[in-house]
Amino acid sequence: MQIFPKDNICLAQVCQSKNEAITLAGQILVRNHYVVNAYVEDMLLREADVSTYIGNNVAIPHGLVTSEDKILASGISLVQVPAGVEFDGERVYLVFGIAGKNNEHLAILGKIAQVCSDLRNIELLSHTQSKDEILTLFQEVI
Repeated sequence: MQIFPKDNICLAQVCQSKNEAITLAGQILVRNHYVVNAYVEDMLLREADVSTYIGNNVAIPHGLVTSEDKILASGISLVQVPAGVEFDGERVYLVFGIAGKNNEHLAILGKIAQVCSDLRNIELLSHTQSKDEILTLFQEVI
């Protein structure tokens, strides 16, 4: 199973709240069989405890330390919000949902952070209408 296939990308979304954006990112993971539905609740619980905003208009919501049994396979989802959604006073345009089986989430986080550290990539990812263009950016790291 691919970690980040085209079906895991949702472009041009409008989200009224960070919880709505996190839920959408989690539902993509559920729909594509990376996690069970209860994992989405864990993503929301994690966000209530600690913000998953990482800078550069990017958030990476994920589950709790105790979520391992709710993860079926490692995967990444991406929700693009071109108008942005507020995460604790910060504007977020890219919401990456992640699920890492066997502690793979740290490596996945690092790979996303690597791509998102370049502001040119953020600009492209925030506004492209091409899933293929997004996957091209990530093909070397994921």
